[in-house]
Order: sequence, then structure tokens, then C-alpha cells
Amino acid sequence: MSSRLFVLAGPTAVGKGTVAAAVREEHPEVYLSVSATTRAPRPGEVDGVHYHFVDDAEFDRLVAEGQMLEWAVVHGVHRYGTPRGPVEAAVAAGRPALLEIDLQGARQVRETAPEAVFVFLKPPSWDELVRRLVGRGTESEEERERRLATARDELAAEAEFDVTIVNREVNAAVDELIALMVDSVHDQ
Repeated sequence: MSSRLFVLAGPTAVGKGTVAAAVREEHPEVYLSVSATTRAPRPGEVDGVHYHFVDDAEFDRLVAEGQMLEWAVVHGVHRYGTPRGPVEAAVAAGRPALLEIDLQGARQVRETAPEAVFVFLKPPSWDELVRRLVGRGTESEEERERRLATARDELAAEAEFDVTIVNREVNAAVDELIALMVDSVHDQ
């Protein structure tokens, strides 16, 4: 498998986290970056596993010290970012690294790591995306509306990516992503 950096992005509620978690479970050789965020944990989320939950002051420190590979304000409210050190260490050690990030973050990584493979995870349809977001039940009505407005803009960015994977079914999307990682060995 490649020791390249792979960036997985797409609209809110498309299943990025679910696909990334399945990659981690089925392919432990893939380093899956754990993002830092200023938002509060959702039910069942564990600090250091799903995210590094930090306050605004700690996030400011990480940015100021250049310890973030990318970071962004998401949905106009909370900040998310990718700690630089663990990603660089994984790639240097010969492991493939997967970043599961938002569109703003993917654009920043393209500036700093243009050699990465950028993968857009797309829903099978707009109606399915809405169904997934509402079905999660983790956001207020106001938050859902904000996320759907953001998702429309995010879907329009598909052309900025190297590859598109349609997330009709999680296992198929994971298989397609892993095949891409394996195939990229030959492209290096």
C-alpha cells in the first residue's frame, strides 16, 4: 500500500466519518488522522479517538505554533484542524495517511501538499444527503439548515478533486478508497 497522503472530503452528512472509521477498522496499516475541534463532543464520541476536543485558547496555541496542517471554521461556528506531526510521521514511516476533512481544509492541504491524492466523497443524491443529515438526529433544526446550505456549496467543489467516490453503501465506498490507495503505489 502507498505511503502517500490521501485527503477525503465531501459535504456534511455524506458519511466521511463512517467511511474513515471503516477504513481504520479493516486496514489498521492506514494512519487515520484525528482532527482537533472546538465543538463539544456528540453522544458516544471519545476524546483522542473521534476528535481531540480542545477549547479556543488551545486551538489558538496550536495554530500559532504551526502545529496544524490545515484548519478552518466549519459551518460558521466551530474550528476543526489536522495536527501536523502525526501525519508527517506516518508518511515518513511508510504508512498511508488518510485525512478526513472538510472542503476548506482540503483546499489548504492542496496548497501545502499538492502531491496528496484528493478524494471527493459524494452522496448518491441530494435527497439522500438530506435524509442522512436529518436521520442522524444530532443537530438542531437551525444547525441542519446551516449544514444543508454549506453542503450545496461543498457539492459544487467536486471538480477540484482528483477522484470522486459515490457513497451509496459504506463497504463499497471503503473498497473503492482502499483500491485507490493500493493503485497509487504504482503512480509514485
